[in-house]
Amino acid sequence: MAESVYRVTEVIGVSSESWEAAARNAVETAAKTVRDLRIAEVLRQDVTVENGRITGYRVRLGISFKFQSGE
Repeated sequence: MAESVYRVTEVIGVSSESWEAAARNAVETAAKTVRDLRIAEVLRQDVTVENGRITGYRVRLGISFKFQSGE
C-alpha cells in the first residue's frame, strides 16, 4: 500500500437554517477547489443572536485532503 500525506485546514460554514446546513455549505464549497477531500471534522459550533433569537449558525470544520507531491 502506498503511503500518503494529508493536509488539514480550517473552513467555516454559515447558514440561517442549521448547523448541518452550515457544515454542508462549507464542505460543498471547499470540494469545488480542493481535490481529494477526505474528512471534515466539526471543531466548533456557534450561533449569532439578534433580539434574543438565533439568526445564524456557524460551523468551523477541519477538512483533510490528500497532499499532491507534484510528481
